[in-house]
Amino acid sequence: MNAITKVIGIITTSLLVLTSTLNAQNTYMTEAGVRVTSDSKDVKACKKPRDGFYDRYLHKEKMPLPYDYVHEKDVFWEKRIWREVDTREKMNHVFISPHGPLITTILDAAKGGDITLYSTWDDQFTQALTQAEIQGLMSSSDTISIYDPITFRDSIVVVNNDMNWEDIQKYRIKEVWFFDEETSTLGVRILGIAPIINRYSDNGDLMNSGPMFWAYYPELRKTFAQTETFNPMNDGARLSWDDIFEARLFSSYVIKESNIQDRRIKDYAKNGVNALLESERIQSEIFNFEHDLWSY
Repeated sequence: MNAITKVIGIITTSLLVLTSTLNAQNTYMTEAGVRVTSDSKDVKACKKPRDGFYDRYLHKEKMPLPYDYVHEKDVFWEKRIWREVDTREKMNHVFISPHGPLITTILDAAKGGDITLYSTWDDQFTQALTQAEIQGLMSSSDTISIYDPITFRDSIVVVNNDMNWEDIQKYRIKEVWFFDEETSTLGVRILGIAPIINRYSDNGDLMNSGPMFWAYYPELRKTFAQTETFNPMNDGARLSWDDIFEARLFSSYVIKESNIQDRRIKDYAKNGVNALLESERIQSEIFNFEHDLWSY
């Protein structure tokens, strides 16, 4: 019996040593300090540590503040305005923040099916883009010639290039300014947003720039309300994209007002200074209209 007990003890000890060795081989630490267990079928990582000392989730439950109802009979004046936001201006740097540029928020919502993107054929949201067309906007393909030193021949290779969000330096906004008789206030409602992308030649020279697509702003508001942006004054109270657009926390200039010939400012104000002055005149005309309605 003693001999049998010793044999069982030796076998048990050997199994424990073998199990410990296998566990030591299958478990290792990554450079980031995360314990990873490797398996022949898959690799499972532990939960990612949070970047902070508390969980941030309130912004994911936030909903946009609904607009007040406006009846058609209460709107006795309105004007459509197209303006552009230049992200190179200091006030607009949040649009190109590497932590979450605006274009990424819009495209992620489109890929997830939360919003619909529309063609730039017009700015009236008439032709919706398919998922295949959206994927085509996010990447481009180039053909390059590669020389093979073994066969002494050139071969043509197709290379796919992902869109660089840094090529988007402007955003076009379509909005409506109106005066509401019910509340006796001048209001504004954004209708659409279009990113303006720079297009380059094979040599890296700037060819032109134009809108990628149109996104319907009222449909975007829920996504914007639940997406945080950088707040330079307080990291604990970050703004949402809905806050930025509704509070007009951006700098912009007018490029077009509704007119009978559908002309943009640059079509009749050829000089850059004259175009800027015309933009200021249109903006001042809107605010002066409200002031002229009152008598003191």
